[in-house]
Amino acid sequence: MTDTEKFLVTARQVITDEAQALNALAESLDERFAEAVQLILQAKGRIIVSGIGKSGHIGHKIAATLASTGTPAYFVHPAEASHGDLGMLSEGDVVLAISNSGEAPELANLLSFTRRFSIPLIGLSSKMDSTLMKQADVHLQIPSLGEACGFGMVPSISTTLTLAMGDALAIALMKHRDFRPENFRDFHPGGKLGAQLSKVRDLMHAGDALPLVSGDTPMADALIEISQKGFGVAGVAATDGSLAGIITDGDLRRHMDGLLNKTAAEVMTASPATIAPGAMAQEAVAVMNQRKITCLFVVDPDNGQKAEGLLHIHDCLRAGLG
Repeated sequence: MTDTEKFLVTARQVITDEAQALNALAESLDERFAEAVQLILQAKGRIIVSGIGKSGHIGHKIAATLASTGTPAYFVHPAEASHGDLGMLSEGDVVLAISNSGEAPELANLLSFTRRFSIPLIGLSSKMDSTLMKQADVHLQIPSLGEACGFGMVPSISTTLTLAMGDALAIALMKHRDFRPENFRDFHPGGKLGAQLSKVRDLMHAGDALPLVSGDTPMADALIEISQKGFGVAGVAATDGSLAGIITDGDLRRHMDGLLNKTAAEVMTASPATIAPGAMAQEAVAVMNQRKITCLFVVDPDNGQKAEGLLHIHDCLRAGLG
């Protein structure tokens, strides 16, 4: 067997072992998981996650996932907790302590603090008879299935199961709170994810930048509006302020004969495609791609269909959408 083949055999075995362990974790979940979710939902404060070593690294990720999905949380290092960071805990908080063995000595002061001040404690461990689980109010147990190295020395299966349990907690809480993509964007305004979760109102042009004329505007003036605003289009407002139509380059070509003797209402395309300001920007991109157009007027159905903005495909591309 070549080295390449050996590497692949080992890698596939690790992944297979971890996948089987995840299935075992899913089968093992019971009412204790629901108790943990309910305890967190009832918390008036934050979720304090703590752990040492690899459990601490996983704890950092769990705290970040909770915080980004609507459950205020932060990580407290157990060693730092013993040197003043216990002051971060307060009445109304819930502590999620992580230790595969349940015997990490660094957690001792943190556990004692929760007992002394009646701060609810969720223990996450593979050992139900451990110090951590004996003191915990609610128990999240992961199956004790060894580690992928075969010697029980390299945290792998145990950390995978711990991470999965944290993800399960966060997403169960998120779904119960009806936490939606638009809420998610509030915590992820930057990067590719922020772009994907942008709303139309975040990218649209509004106010004085909006190319808008009335229906009785002479086309000579409408052409000036189109040229000055630089989008190649103009919206046509009805007498009640609603968007009656849109003038595009195609409309100009179709009415070239005697164009300057006509009004905006005579040239416009009535009932154009529009988008609501609260719609996801990705939805607007899909509409523009489907209709083979480069911009959409933004109208609010709750405000008399009045034109509130204009979204151009270039705005979406600059934001990372396409």
